[in-house]
Amino acid sequence: MEISTRHVLKIYWRAVRKYKALLFFMLVTVGVATTIELLTPLYYKKFFDVLTQAGDRSLAGPGLVDIILTVLALNGIMWAAYRVGTFLNNAFQASIMTDLRQTSFNYLIQHSYDFFTNNFVGSLVQKVNRLARAFERFADRMVWNVFPLGIRIVGVTTALWFVNKYVMLVMLIWAVVFMLFNFFFARWKLKYDIERAEADSRTTGVLADAITNQTTIQLFTGFPRESGNFQKVTESQRRITRFTWDLDAVVDAAQAFLIIGVEFLLFYFAIQYWQKGEFTVGTFVLIQTYLIGLIGRLWDFTRVIRDLYQSSADAKEMAEILYAPHEIKNIPGAKDLIVRDGEIKFENISFNFHQTRPVLKDINFTIKPGEKVALVGPSGAGKSTIVKLLFRFYEVVDGVMTVDGQNIQQVTQDSLRTNLSLVPQDPILFHRTLMENIRYGKSGATDDEVRHVAKLAHCEEFIKNLPKGYDTFVGERGIKLSGGERQRVAIARAMLKNAPILVLDEATSSLDSRSEALIQDALENLMKGKTTVVIAHRLSTIRKMDRILVIDEGRIIEEGNHEELTSRPNSLYKKLWTLQAGGFLQDAEREEE
Repeated sequence: MEISTRHVLKIYWRAVRKYKALLFFMLVTVGVATTIELLTPLYYKKFFDVLTQAGDRSLAGPGLVDIILTVLALNGIMWAAYRVGTFLNNAFQASIMTDLRQTSFNYLIQHSYDFFTNNFVGSLVQKVNRLARAFERFADRMVWNVFPLGIRIVGVTTALWFVNKYVMLVMLIWAVVFMLFNFFFARWKLKYDIERAEADSRTTGVLADAITNQTTIQLFTGFPRESGNFQKVTESQRRITRFTWDLDAVVDAAQAFLIIGVEFLLFYFAIQYWQKGEFTVGTFVLIQTYLIGLIGRLWDFTRVIRDLYQSSADAKEMAEILYAPHEIKNIPGAKDLIVRDGEIKFENISFNFHQTRPVLKDINFTIKPGEKVALVGPSGAGKSTIVKLLFRFYEVVDGVMTVDGQNIQQVTQDSLRTNLSLVPQDPILFHRTLMENIRYGKSGATDDEVRHVAKLAHCEEFIKNLPKGYDTFVGERGIKLSGGERQRVAIARAMLKNAPILVLDEATSSLDSRSEALIQDALENLMKGKTTVVIAHRLSTIRKMDRILVIDEGRIIEEGNHEELTSRPNSLYKKLWTLQAGGFLQDAEREEE
């Protein structure tokens, strides 16, 4: 979908609608202040006319004082109106920007697993913040520049109509030409502003990716390579940034030429009329005051249009995400999943990545209530994809998946995932305390419940050695903890959730033999009474499964328990077992030493 400025304005309007009254009163105050600003030069005209035409200065004095008192009163009202408008604008913009960030977060976070694997985290964060900042720039320009400029042009045209129609026409035509020139130039330049915003996002994405992988860069001495990559994107950003700035400099030069021209014409005509006795000194002051005010506003108009299109370019990246439909959606009228027994059934399931790379082909199996089933096979065979399909991180191409006879594509995603617990191979933790990370499994859990599951998962053993205990922050993605410690936290979190269906994706892969032995009893307790799907290579886990499904090249090629599969000649599982068993026997010997 091609995103235009109209789409961005729709997003803004949806946020503004809630604050229409605030917007109305803010525009009223700004309108009042601008109108008074236009009235003041009329009193300056009167002041200078009295000053230059008065024969008796003593008689003119009281009249001049009355005029400056009127000017003082008008300036006081204008000052108060602008101050009130400023405070209303602060409340208005802060509220809208908060709503835009919240709307962006709510929509963004519901995009699919595939969406997040194809986008840089840093770029997504940048896009969310840019939308809010783009609105701030847009609102500032509309409220403090475009709206007052419209009032000023109408007011100046009306006032000069009664002074001299030709002078009014010169100023009006000049103002229209000035604005049209800037408008069409800004529209033409928009494509380059969008290109600059995209270059900025690329730079942010590459920077975030490098910082995230800083350890890998050091391990593989990749600094020259990464520095070169970053230099490429920053150099690209430099070129497009300089080009857009050069275009701005060109338009500034054209504007200055137009201003010089109109000032000469207006004063040329004014002198002619003055010579005829039709213009007074006050009229010169009025024209000059209006002209200076318009020049300032119209010079800003260039930057206004530029900023409006720049803000549109900045907002479009997030707008594309907001207008992109979610890949995984609840069907209309979707009901909550109700799990009574926990039976899982895959019927004729096929799945392709991007319709070009077949991953699963006609998968059929049933996991009985309370049964513990292991998925085994070479890397890339499709084991993790089966789990992702169960969680509806992806949608199947063909076939039906059911839980207790309910098609998971016809139930709400939240209710499906509420009934599933996952202990992943590489747990990702929030940069929050250990207490908060474990409690994420059950938001209303008490501290005692959190500590209880932490003990069962043997988290207590490392938490008690931390200076702040459960109040220790674990760092971004849990980087302050070891891999084994993160997995124990993930196990504790799954225990706290206590869902009827449990998925263990290499749940003990980051543990040494001693650590694994410590949590085996915890895993057994966790699996009691639950339908369990296990992806594992650790033999201690696989041997205790009720059934093992061997997957290769997207198909189930073998099925049975450990004894049955190892007794079959030429069994793939037997080959994998033999290879893995040797490694684990060596591990055990090292542990005994």
